[in-house]
Amino acid sequence: MKQYLLSIYQPEGGTPPPDVLEKVMRDVDALNQELKAAGAWVFAGGLHPPSTATVVRPQDSELLMTDGPFAEGKEHIGGFLIVTAPDLDAALDWGRKAARATTLPIEVRPFQDRDEAKA
Repeated sequence: MKQYLLSIYQPEGGTPPPDVLEKVMRDVDALNQELKAAGAWVFAGGLHPPSTATVVRPQDSELLMTDGPFAEGKEHIGGFLIVTAPDLDAALDWGRKAARATTLPIEVRPFQDRDEAKA
């Protein structure tokens, strides 16, 4: 089984109203339970806003640290799921379910196998 990263893209701005957020959280919890029951759940997590990020960047022989996101944008990664799936089509099925649950765009990307990473 291959592992896939499902990145949840969140728009800049405040938290949705409580009635909207409660439904999303219920749907995300149901998705996590479905992933676990199917044996596809590896790990999931939400992230603090980009303003809490610190970027560590190599420059010559030094490492520079700067506050804030790596790149400015109207969307940022707000959370993620790591799932196992037999192939991309199955991972995309989980991505579709995640998009419905979160009401946000989901990027599905496979992890490199160890053999691929060495090539």
